[in-house]
Amino acid sequence: MNVVLQISDTHFGTEVPPVVDALLELTQREQPNVVVWTGDVTQRARRKQFAAATRFAEALAPWTQRVLVLPGNHDIPLFDLPTRLRDPYGRYRNAFGTSLETCYETEHLLVQCINTTRWYRRKDGEVSEEQIARVAERLRRAHPKQLRIVATHQPLQAIRDSDLRNLLRGYADAARTWSHAGADILMGGHIHLPYIRALHAELRERGQHTWIVQAGTAVSKRIREGVPNSLNLIRYAADGSGVCTVERWDYAADTRRFRRVESHELPLTREESPSDHIRLI
Repeated sequence: MNVVLQISDTHFGTEVPPVVDALLELTQREQPNVVVWTGDVTQRARRKQFAAATRFAEALAPWTQRVLVLPGNHDIPLFDLPTRLRDPYGRYRNAFGTSLETCYETEHLLVQCINTTRWYRRKDGEVSEEQIARVAERLRRAHPKQLRIVATHQPLQAIRDSDLRNLLRGYADAARTWSHAGADILMGGHIHLPYIRALHAELRERGQHTWIVQAGTAVSKRIREGVPNSLNLIRYAADGSGVCTVERWDYAADTRRFRRVESHELPLTREESPSDHIRLI
């Protein structure tokens, strides 16, 4: 079984220590193939906050083959204007390496992270035509057995009118192009609201099954609308069944552990895919 752990919007500097400990405990127990950290690693891109995030990544490392990190808008200094202008990703790179678009690939998994932040935008994300084309070409070269995931920080689909302003600039072209190229899952964060939606239903097209998988805030006190700290676990057997399972895990204050609260079977575009509908299990 292949397991992908998605965490997002940790906002180190606002983290809740018992929740951090619970996430580490879950990671040790599940030992995912890869951890995908979809941005807003820190609250204000300060050195101390990146240092805390780096320690957290080092604590995750023994229990997974790879930790993939991509920047969010909070990971570029906001108030330190000289740094924002001269070296906006300097602190991020010191913490996590020079690449802003990391990738993980095995026989059964392909995860491509895309940097959608821009130094000249305070909050909004953006994806360029070059990024869209490059990712699409990589997806077209993927092996049929691979679960194909594209990770961004800002979302490519909104379920509430209040989040329309948070959509990634260029989201429509990116979503359609990546779906046509074979993406199974488009994952993101940014809005601290977990949900799953069928992108192919919104596009009103038959063929490729592409799912939007959004994560809440993993360990920050900046929860939204009463939704607790949460994360996603994606399980994929690569056995030809054309199904993967996405589980949402929420932090439970009474037990100080994450517990599974939802589990959805997502049909993929494989031979004998059962239907277009999420099945709650």
